[in-house]
Parts: sequence; C-alpha cells; structure tokens
Amino acid sequence: MSAFEPRPPFYLGIDLGGTNIQSGVVDDTGRPVSSVSIATEADRGPVVGVENLARAGRMAVEASGVGWDAISAVGLGSPGTMDLSRGMLLQPPNLPGWDDLPIRDLLAAKLGKRTVLQNDANAAAFGEYWAGSGRNTKSLVMFTLGTGIGCGIIVEGRIIEGRHSHGGECGHIIIQMENGRRCGCGAYGHLEAYASATALVKRAQEMLEDESVKTSLRDIPIDQITSRAINLAAEAGDDAARRLMKETAYYLAVGATTLLHTIDPDIVLFGGGMIAAGDGFLEDIRQHVQTMAFPAVSEGSRIEYAELGGDAGFIGAAGWAREIFGR
Repeated sequence: MSAFEPRPPFYLGIDLGGTNIQSGVVDDTGRPVSSVSIATEADRGPVVGVENLARAGRMAVEASGVGWDAISAVGLGSPGTMDLSRGMLLQPPNLPGWDDLPIRDLLAAKLGKRTVLQNDANAAAFGEYWAGSGRNTKSLVMFTLGTGIGCGIIVEGRIIEGRHSHGGECGHIIIQMENGRRCGCGAYGHLEAYASATALVKRAQEMLEDESVKTSLRDIPIDQITSRAINLAAEAGDDAARRLMKETAYYLAVGATTLLHTIDPDIVLFGGGMIAAGDGFLEDIRQHVQTMAFPAVSEGSRIEYAELGGDAGFIGAAGWAREIFGR
C-alpha cells in the first residue's frame, strides 16, 4: 500500500495489451493504490485471456489492501477494433482469435462487478486528463508513440468515441496525399507510417541503403536498429540520426496542428516510449507547430509530454469506470 492516505471510493483499472496485462486499484483522486503486471498469453485464446484479466484484477485488489467489497466498478482498456456500446472486441489485430468477443460482460461475470470497456489509447488519455499532465484542463489530445500511434481526445470530461467506437484514431490522419508511405493498416500516407517508432526505424533502414550517408548507425546490424538507438546516436552528435529525429518531430507537429485546428484543446500530450527522446525533441515539435498553426491556437494551447507513463492505461480505465458508474 502506498504512503499516501487513499480516498474512497476505489476503482479497479485493467489495461489489456498483446503481451502483458497491467492492473491496479485507483482511489477517487486518481492515485494508484496498487499495480501488478502479468502475461496476457494471447496466443492461448480468449478463454485463457479473460481468465488472466480476472486474475490480474484480483491480484491488484489483494495488493491494494482495500478489500474486494470496496471496489465500486471496473474499467477495462483494450486495443483493437471494438463496439464500445456492446462491450465487444471485433477484430483486434494483436489478439488473434479474439474476434467478436463480448469481453466486457465475460470479465464482469468473472469479477462480479460493473465493468466498462474503453479503447486503450482513450483510456490512457483519460488517465492523463484526470490525474496526469492534463489535470485541471477542460480538453486534451494525447498521441501515444510506440509500434503504432494511438490517440485519445477528451473534451469537457468526455471521451470522443465516435458513432462507431473509433473516434480519435488520429494515427491514421493523412499527412501525405501522393506517394505516401504505407501504414501498418495497409493504407498510405498516414501519420503512423511516418512518425511511429516502427516508421522511424524503417526510415533509418532506408537511409542506410545510401552508402554515401555517414552514420554510426552502420555499427548496428540493420535488423537490430531501434528508435532508442537512433535517438542515442542523435544525442551523441550523429548528423544523420539527428535528421531522422527532427523529421519525426516535424511529422508529429503536422498531426498536432491538424488536431489543434480541429479540437482547439487546452493541451496536446505525447506519451509512449519515444518520449525518452527528451526535451529537445518536444521543443522541435513546438517550434514546427508555431509555424503551421493559427497563432491564437498555438499560443493558447500547451504541448507537453504525458507524465503517468505505463500507468496511464489502468488509471484511465479506472477513471472511466468512475465516470460511467458514478462517484
């Protein structure tokens, strides 16, 4: 149990990933009282997967010390296409075989608690809105930078879910109309195809095909280059790696500007592993936004890093359960 005095009521948040499940009990102020992580074992199918979700939830409650009866509701964040109103996973690409799964109701039955399903990027954004970098704001856009690019939009405390449960899929806004790079979804020109960690590595590999480019990245086997390695090379003064990072900042600024002109939020946040690139990377994004966005928008909105890290998902899922089922 944490050193602070937790404030009831308590909510259980569960963040489902293709590799791991992270779960924690969160108090009424958005502070985590516990946090546990276990393997998803997604390849063993949805029956095992749902049982693991329930097990992770029970472990988090036990670790919290607050008692099962003190848990008011459960929030589940999940990747993939879904029907939020029915609590269904439709065709989640990183959970093969979990198609058309009534995951919300299956988990609710196992835990005996009211349960709400939310997109994982939306949940992370809501976590930052409630208890992270976006607290005390009224509107927020959050990009999550990883293998792909997730996004969540919060306006006046409500998640923009959209008519078909896929609002806020801003990793797939089009930033290149002609001859665009191919996205992981199969389409072309999407932001994710330019600025995700996967895209950064792909662009580096393409750069290395030009033998005239001098870079320390040649010291790394081409299939072992990572976004972290590129950033470290840039920080060490490698000009080619630095160009790759600055190009990535520019692409993200294009995406941020589009959302600034669409939502006009109080704050735009960037989260995920790539924020390890540090303050210089964030400042590059800010400077590009200033040149592209309406002055009233760019001057009135902050651009920051998220602060909850890997806890944002389960905190936000718990927070959404609090929002839906009452306080």
